[in-house]
Amino acid sequence: MLLFVFLATVALWGVLRIYQQRQRLWKMATHFNGPKPHWLLGLLPLFPANDIPGIFETMVKLHEQYGQDLFNWGLLNDHMIIVTSATNVEKVAMAKKTEKSQIYDFIKPWLGQGLLISSGEKWFHRRKIITPTFHFKILENFATVFNREGEVLVEKLSPYAKSGREFDIYEPISLYALDSICETSMGVEINAQRHPENQYVRDVKRMSELVLLRIFHVLSSFPQLYWYTMPNAWEQRKLIGRLHDFTDSVIQKRRQQLLSAANNNPSRQVSEEDENDMIGDKQRKTFLDLLLNVTVEGQPLSDADIREEVDTFMFEGHDTTTSGIAFTFYQLAKHPEIQEKIYQEIQDVLGADFRSVPLTYSTLQNFPYLDMVVKESLRLLPPVSFIGRRLVEDIEMNGVTIPAGTDFTIPIYVIHRNPAVYPDPERFDPERFSDESTQRRGPYDYIPFSIGSRNCIGQRYALMEMKITIIKMLGHYRILPGENMPQVRLKTDLVLRPDKGIPIKIQPRP
Repeated sequence: MLLFVFLATVALWGVLRIYQQRQRLWKMATHFNGPKPHWLLGLLPLFPANDIPGIFETMVKLHEQYGQDLFNWGLLNDHMIIVTSATNVEKVAMAKKTEKSQIYDFIKPWLGQGLLISSGEKWFHRRKIITPTFHFKILENFATVFNREGEVLVEKLSPYAKSGREFDIYEPISLYALDSICETSMGVEINAQRHPENQYVRDVKRMSELVLLRIFHVLSSFPQLYWYTMPNAWEQRKLIGRLHDFTDSVIQKRRQQLLSAANNNPSRQVSEEDENDMIGDKQRKTFLDLLLNVTVEGQPLSDADIREEVDTFMFEGHDTTTSGIAFTFYQLAKHPEIQEKIYQEIQDVLGADFRSVPLTYSTLQNFPYLDMVVKESLRLLPPVSFIGRRLVEDIEMNGVTIPAGTDFTIPIYVIHRNPAVYPDPERFDPERFSDESTQRRGPYDYIPFSIGSRNCIGQRYALMEMKITIIKMLGHYRILPGENMPQVRLKTDLVLRPDKGIPIKIQPRP
């Protein structure tokens, strides 16, 4: 009897706590837009189960229907605030203290506490260590790789140009980006373009899908229960094992290369004070070389530290760049007049030998129209379509105090479609990024690489790779839409991508 009374008391106390929290959340939610939630499941019933494109489409429609700044309910009192107004985006992005939101917890088993996820002192020190890798002098070295791999891409696509067959451009771009990221950042050639059945590419894609399905699963608030009971979680563990094995093999291969090259002249360790020496040291120009040689407070990074940064860099530098390049070709296939303007600019800047002139970081500064096209493509189809933050301190928003611990989502895809900033927002118009038009936008209206202290550290790398790839491709081929291009559906797992690929055709240029 006493046990029953005790258990009943505990249960009643728990229900009372949930109810009290619910009342506080209801009061806060009245200051934001959004549909009325189910009393238990929140807004989860609105999202189609196991339909990744459908989940993305529902997210976008909610903003179209209810406007800016939504309060999103999950199971019981689980919630997040989705901000799209420039005022509130600024408050979240520029808050003095924030962490990554709960969404990123779902990729920690894969990426660990790498730069994307870490916070506090660890994030600060890692950012300081990694930043020199993206100095423009080192980017000049990377351009050589992009030129070479871009020529391989052109060569591998030549059979499609000769036959006129339709194909999915996303897959070869993915292999090209993987070759490029491995060589520029790891110093290792894996020749994915020449061996296209690459397990890593397939595993990253599936891993991203499983993460999104977990975010919208009814058990998302109970990670341990999900991790040990759901078939998707079992599959995820297998994928993580293979992805870690791949990274370990890349690290060990590069470690052996460095040891062999050292021979009788071993490289000295790189301390935090010596980081700037990386800029001029061609023998240590890669991201992985830096991690293998750096010391923090006199200690080298552990193998686990190196792997989590390598995994993070491989993911961010491969998948996001693939999306950016492939979707730019998608837009160019639909807009041949814009494509021809770029082709004319290529000839004007590079001259008669435009197909063979090596492209450099400096050369790319002479392509203003291409720059406008790339920016407009990243507006309409940003590779990272949303970012998440968690408050560490209370802030004021919409006339109410938002407590520390609240999760926010900043949906970049939606922000870039604000008709007040971008008239006729679905229209692809590079002229939006002419100097005059750019001056009329605020700093929070265009954020393809995020914003604030945690913005994308590799944005110059990504833009350089995108532009070199486009110049190489358009110098050889005319991009045409495939028959099924109008049916392309979008999905966003960790990265915005097409659900069933991007069907195009190519024609050789004279």
